[in-house]
Amino acid sequence: MGRDWIFDGHIAGIGTASGLRAVVGVWQESPFGSFADVMVQQPSGHRVLLAPTADVAGFIAATYSFDEVRVADVRARLADGLLHVDAGPLAVRAVTGARTLLGTALRAVPRRVAVHPRWLAAVNPVASLAAPGAQTYGTAGSGRAEFYGVTDLHHITSAVVSWEGSDAGTLAPIQPAVTFGFSSVPPRPSVAKVRTTVRET
Repeated sequence: MGRDWIFDGHIAGIGTASGLRAVVGVWQESPFGSFADVMVQQPSGHRVLLAPTADVAGFIAATYSFDEVRVADVRARLADGLLHVDAGPLAVRAVTGARTLLGTALRAVPRRVAVHPRWLAAVNPVASLAAPGAQTYGTAGSGRAEFYGVTDLHHITSAVVSWEGSDAGTLAPIQPAVTFGFSSVPPRPSVAKVRTTVRET
C-alpha cells in the first residue's frame, strides 16, 4: 500500500444561473500546508483549476481532470457563516445557513469512524442516496484511490459570483453535475466539512 495524502478542511459547491459552477476547497491542514483551490466548470463544460502554487496544481491536476490549469493567487476565508473567495478570475461572496438534516446525521457518527477509508468504502453504495451525485470512495487519476469523509453540512443561502469581472448570475443548483472526478457535490449549493484522503495504490 502506498502513501496517504490527507487534507482536512471544507469543500463548498456553488452553482449560478449562468451555468458556471465552482467547487472551492479551503484546507486548514494538508501536505502542502494551509491553502485554498478552486475547480470551475464553465457553461460550455470547460474545466479550469485555479491553484496557488505549481506543486499544488500538479498534485490536483494529477488526481482530477481539467481542460486548463492556472496558477493564481487563491485566497479563501470561511468564518462566521460567510465564505469569501478571490481566485484570479473568480470572486465569490456567499452566506451559509443552518446545519442541514444530513449534517446533523453526519455529526452523530464518531469522527474517527466517519473519516476512515474502510468505513467510507463500505458506505459508498448508499452515499448518493443521501446526497445525489456524491460518493465517498472511488478511483482517481494517476492510479490513486480517493475517500471523502464528510462530518458536517450547511446549505449556502445566497451568493454573489463573478467570473473575469462579469456577474455569473444568481445562486442556482449545481446542474449539470461537475465532472472533475468520480464524484460530484450535492446539487444544492452547500459547504461540507471534510477529510479527503488520497491513497497511492
